[in-house]
Amino acid sequence: MLRLGLTITNNPPMITVNRLVKDFGYNRVIDGIDATVSTGEVVVLIGASGSGKSTFLRCLNGLETLTSGEILIESTPLERNSKSLKQIRRQVGMVFQQFNLFPHLTVLENIIEAPVHVLHQPKKQVIKVAQELLAKVGLSDKQNCYPGTLSGGQCQRVAIARALAMHPKIMLFDEPTSALDPELVGEVLTVMKQLAEDGMTMVVVTHEMGFAREVADRVIFIDEGKIVEEGPPAQIFGNPQEKRTQAFLGRLSH
Repeated sequence: MLRLGLTITNNPPMITVNRLVKDFGYNRVIDGIDATVSTGEVVVLIGASGSGKSTFLRCLNGLETLTSGEILIESTPLERNSKSLKQIRRQVGMVFQQFNLFPHLTVLENIIEAPVHVLHQPKKQVIKVAQELLAKVGLSDKQNCYPGTLSGGQCQRVAIARALAMHPKIMLFDEPTSALDPELVGEVLTVMKQLAEDGMTMVVVTHEMGFAREVADRVIFIDEGKIVEEGPPAQIFGNPQEKRTQAFLGRLSH
């Protein structure tokens, strides 16, 4: 890997988050987060289940309304009812824990669905791109298969290819390997590592600490809806400064 765990500070911000708050009723899930993600940076979010990581990720592409604060994607505010929301969402690809593939469509049809019907791109052109993406994720021989015939790892790689077919500037991953059998995790992480090497801006929620160590430019530890600590992987995993970070990583090692 060429990535050295260094924040890409010279690149312009792709994502800017200011004083973000998200409440569900009386429950405050995100509590005043400030953050930036630079162009080409890979940021990995870690923390216990229920700490707010996935909600934060869903806020970044407008799936959740903000209670207060703001999110800017390349300086454009992400506002729920704005004309720009649809355009911004096209620039932000998201891969979920569950694959959410259409079971009645083939692998190829799943990938071309949005570019053809949402972006109104020529079908012939989209099919060519889809085939290139399937080659990228190692599934060229599966284009005519249905999701029900694939393994979980293969389905997740199709989901990644489907997100990439929209030509996003940012990729968000919400625990993309948590629903997979252990022996299938590696094939998905390999594809994500390749995306990182290609310079894709990525925000990843994961419990795969090995991936975070190897691929992240920056690791952010979130607890109770707040950023407790952030820094290069070597610092966070090798010499965490905050007691809550130390306690969380200590639990993982046992």
